Amino acid sequence: MGFSLTFHLSYRVRILFLFTVCLMVVGWATSNYFVDALQEIPKTKNFRAYFNKAAVFEEEATPTTQALINNADLKNCPSMSPHLKGQSKLVFKPDLTLEEVQAENPKVHQGRYQPEECKALQRVAILIPHRNREKHLMYLLEHLHPFLQRQQIDYGIYVIHQAGSKKFNRAKLMNVGYLEALKEENWDCFIFHDVDLVPEHDYNLYRCEDQPKHLVVGRNSTGYRLRYKGYFGGVTALTREQFFKVNGFSNNYWGWGGEDDDLRLRVELQRMKILRPVPEVGKYTMIFHTRDRGNEVNIGRMKLLHQVSRVWKTDGLTSCSYKLLSLEHYPLYINITVDFWTDP
Repeated sequence: MGFSLTFHLSYRVRILFLFTVCLMVVGWATSNYFVDALQEIPKTKNFRAYFNKAAVFEEEATPTTQALINNADLKNCPSMSPHLKGQSKLVFKPDLTLEEVQAENPKVHQGRYQPEECKALQRVAILIPHRNREKHLMYLLEHLHPFLQRQQIDYGIYVIHQAGSKKFNRAKLMNVGYLEALKEENWDCFIFHDVDLVPEHDYNLYRCEDQPKHLVVGRNSTGYRLRYKGYFGGVTALTREQFFKVNGFSNNYWGWGGEDDDLRLRVELQRMKILRPVPEVGKYTMIFHTRDRGNEVNIGRMKLLHQVSRVWKTDGLTSCSYKLLSLEHYPLYINITVDFWTDP
């Protein structure tokens, strides 16, 4: 009896002991799990924050990504756009505002445009030297934007404004435009464009060829005839490589005249030929204006022209010094404002 009771008590003690041990093991394992779980909470929060950040990034990047995908899927634009109309009758409204021009070109953003239906054959930068010609600039933008869009061109319009009171230097402004535009985009083609010349015929393609191209065969002020044999002014087109090869324009033509003939001589020195569209296509309307103060005739231009073969390597893009005051992206164009500290 005593042995039986003792054994029974011992059995109960053993069962109780084993039960206690089990509880301790379970408690230890459970506590470790919760400790580990608590330690993992920051990681979970970090992951959740990363996931949320990634979702926001994906949402923000989607339009750009989609545009790249769409652009990759597009076929090349045809060499001749189906949207061309031929010659247009140009009308210049005296009460035109920049807001109207902007409203007429909703697909132009910060001076840039790309065709949506195909991949443009070239990326083209239009460079317009400017000072005190706001009305002319507005008229040019009104007609040039739809003109270029009908040609299915990937383009950007740069207006290079000369600040200060020194004599106007059209050629140097062109050099500045080329150098600054290449900081934004690896442009294939550059159109050097006077602000007062508006193209009439959209078969006059604003595109570069294997040789430099002169686009102004004739204008209304000259009876639509070439001003003189060898004329290379007004609107010209050179590839990035062609313009670099001739070292750009000379920087030394202060005032009106000579710089376009200087560029022609540089082209000829490199044994390149000048191409032109047929006269029926290369027509421009020149917006009438009087001679600007600060852009008087350059009386020293002939002397400079006689020096081209000797100085073209050192006078041009490689020696173009200027002070960049601002570069602003407006809806219809990119505005570059510079000042020149070199006295004319």
